[in-house]
Amino acid sequence: MAGKASSKSTKVARKASVKRVAAKPVLLSGGNPQIAKGNGDAPVQAYIKAMPDWKRNVGRRLDALIVRTVPTVGKAVKWNSPFYGFEGEGWFLSFHCFTKYIKVTFFRGTSLRPPPPGESKHPEVRYLDIRQDEQLDEAQFADWVKQASQLPGERL
Repeated sequence: MAGKASSKSTKVARKASVKRVAAKPVLLSGGNPQIAKGNGDAPVQAYIKAMPDWKRNVGRRLDALIVRTVPTVGKAVKWNSPFYGFEGEGWFLSFHCFTKYIKVTFFRGTSLRPPPPGESKHPEVRYLDIRQDEQLDEAQFADWVKQASQLPGERL
């Protein structure tokens, strides 16, 4: 009888272990974490935690700079990307992992001064690509975040 209880608890432990492994986010092409969509800080932190390699530290830094610049910012994960904005007013920024860089999207980027460097096929969108060996100009980034947060948000 003791043998049955022992093998049963081993099976339960194995199943729990499999569930823990299965719960780990999948990395999509380019190393972008697949995180279930959701509102609030928790899904954004899950996304950042799942970002691979050097991108995780950059994600933490971006999130911290955004929150420090706009303390009342709302957060969500949509389409496997963190979004930042205000409840009922729309989103002003998101970012996404690609193989060799992180792409920050400013939805009203053409209204920022100076505008972020990356052009888009969307008339108002501008991008900032952050690569592993590049230094982020945190003062400029915070200035863009502040400006972007004061513009009408993108409703998605």
